[in-house]
Amino acid sequence: MENESSYKERKVISIGAVSELTGLSERQIRYYEERKLIFPTRTERGNRKYSFSDVERLIDIANKREEGVRTDEIRMEYRKEKTREDRETRNKMIQGQINARFMTQKNGKRFS
Repeated sequence: MENESSYKERKVISIGAVSELTGLSERQIRYYEERKLIFPTRTERGNRKYSFSDVERLIDIANKREEGVRTDEIRMEYRKEKTREDRETRNKMIQGQINARFMTQKNGKRFS
């Protein structure tokens, strides 16, 4: 599954291809970048590159905009999601550290 995640996150898609995949104009895509809703990388020549996750996010943004949701509301929602994900990741890491330190005991014996 990790390979799937990394392939979805690789920034390799041009803005023209993203426009075709999403149905959004290049101007709309740049606008969502200006509004801090997506974060493409730039090549040495300054061309934007997007990931498949960016494409999915742009489709989500377009759907929300059609429903009348403002871009600042969308940004706040994404920040909340990111904070929640960060918290869950941190909690899993702490739980793993606790488990490693205080191994679960069964019948009074430690597992090794």
